[in-house]
Amino acid sequence: MEIIGKIKMIGETKEVGSNGFKKRELVITTEEQYPQHILVEFVQDKCSLLDNYKVNQAVKVAINLRGREWTNPQGEVKYFNSITGWRIENLQAATTSGENLPPLPSQAFEPAADAQSDDPDDLPF
Repeated sequence: MEIIGKIKMIGETKEVGSNGFKKRELVITTEEQYPQHILVEFVQDKCSLLDNYKVNQAVKVAINLRGREWTNPQGEVKYFNSITGWRIENLQAATTSGENLPPLPSQAFEPAADAQSDDPDDLPF
């Protein structure tokens, strides 16, 4: 799955627990009628993927949805979801360079040189 939007916040890399687990949070604001602020976690070696990005940059983030079950000491079962990023791509570089863009309509077709306005319409409808 992917999320496309602008970076709202990039957190610092944090160590969680005593086992050396690292995570870094990123908030993406989607660009739709009702924009959503989506928190995406990058973990372990993926934390460094965010080093070259800045707030307000347009990006596409590849994500995995994760879910887990936990039973508390009282025996109640709880469910938790997380969104984990594993790739991030800068969208501004692709649009500013002009590469991989389709031609503009004025460039795609040229008017016919021999078209005359007094030709009878030969369409059957």
